[in-house]
Amino acid sequence: MDATLPILYLVASITFITGLKLLGSPKSARVGNLIAAGGMTVAIFGTMFLAKGHDGQPLHNLEWITGALVVGTAIGWVMAMRVQMTAMPQMVSFFNGMGGACAALISVMEYQAVGEAGMSFGGGLATVAGLVIGSVSFSGSIIAFLKLEGRLGDIRFGGQQFVNNALLLGVLALGGAIVGSYLGGLNMVLLLTAAALLFGILFVLPIGGADMPVVISLLNSFTGVAAACGGFLYDNMVMLIGGILVGSAGTILTIVMTRAMNRSLANVLFTNFGGDAAGGGGGGAGGSVRELSAADAAVMMAYARQVVIVPGYGLAVAQAQHVCKQLEKELQEKGVTVKYAIHPVAGRMPGHMNVLLAEADVEYDKLVEMEEINPEMPNTDVSIVVGANDVVNPAAKTDTSSPIYGMPIIDVENSKQVIILKRSMKSGYAGIENELFYRPNCAMLFGDAKDSLTKLVNEVKNL
Repeated sequence: MDATLPILYLVASITFITGLKLLGSPKSARVGNLIAAGGMTVAIFGTMFLAKGHDGQPLHNLEWITGALVVGTAIGWVMAMRVQMTAMPQMVSFFNGMGGACAALISVMEYQAVGEAGMSFGGGLATVAGLVIGSVSFSGSIIAFLKLEGRLGDIRFGGQQFVNNALLLGVLALGGAIVGSYLGGLNMVLLLTAAALLFGILFVLPIGGADMPVVISLLNSFTGVAAACGGFLYDNMVMLIGGILVGSAGTILTIVMTRAMNRSLANVLFTNFGGDAAGGGGGGAGGSVRELSAADAAVMMAYARQVVIVPGYGLAVAQAQHVCKQLEKELQEKGVTVKYAIHPVAGRMPGHMNVLLAEADVEYDKLVEMEEINPEMPNTDVSIVVGANDVVNPAAKTDTSSPIYGMPIIDVENSKQVIILKRSMKSGYAGIENELFYRPNCAMLFGDAKDSLTKLVNEVKNL
């Protein structure tokens, strides 16, 4: 019986690694998620019935643990089944925040159970690290959730970075004092918790919507590190391995996101790029735009050899992914090759466009990453930009004063014709004008993305 739990933990750890590997491809992501979830189920029930507490006795209060599992599972199931694709980033932030909160609560309860005198230096360090990182992840994720929900804007004030840095130094100093036993007691731990929660709030408050994919992946890595600290505390290898996997994956994803934007993490966190302020810097294209009808756009696409669709957050807002799939089907029936160009930071979370289009049963091999699709653009007859803005803005390559200068974009301007589906000429999250709109090979089809795509589907059918 003593060897059973380590074997179960080994099995669970293997499923975590396998699941994470499978998540690297949209085609296998669902299977990977189920495998990892199955491993987590094994780990949970193995811990409940085979693990022992600090006193060497089996876990007690199993009825409370079971009740919490049932309630949490029911709430999570209902939320996941009801969530709209436009709200998926918010749900990811919310769930991630709950993970951070759990890690912080584990640290508080562990400190209270063991006490200052019975805690080693290593145990104290893991406790404080899990508490601080988990608290920052929780409060930061909730702020990100509120921002994505549109309930909270970007809040900035003079000397904000100074306040944040001073608070961070205070949190580190207080945490170090608790670990070194210079300060102790539950009150000091609670004060540290409050300070870390406040820092998490102030940390995310000024960051704009365009940077939310980076923030979400960063906070996700925080939650993983906090969970790994809990694994140290309980000498629980599966919790440690799971936390390390989440933390490392989140960190790698954060690096990938920043590279896709050609910016450093410090630049994302401290320069307030991607705010809600409209207008301003970096565009300045001016001129007039060319508007076309759905009938003219349909003719252009129906007689093209290759059409590339570039989805953005506007596609998610309009819930137009299924109509987009219909348009793909109609074009294919006329012999047109259709592909989707996916920018790494399109949408409000990493992989948002992949998830959105997968819901509409778009074939995975049609989703082409930016680096692969850009060389094909000169041979593309028509590019359709649906609800995207900053990720196709040529200012990223031409205007050194633009805040998005240097960010890799999808080179739709190199295709023979570009059709922009957009509600208005309003700027994107970067708050700058899009030079693409004024290019001679670009035309605008104004209106709600779903309505415009529906018109295009009907027009293509009638050709």
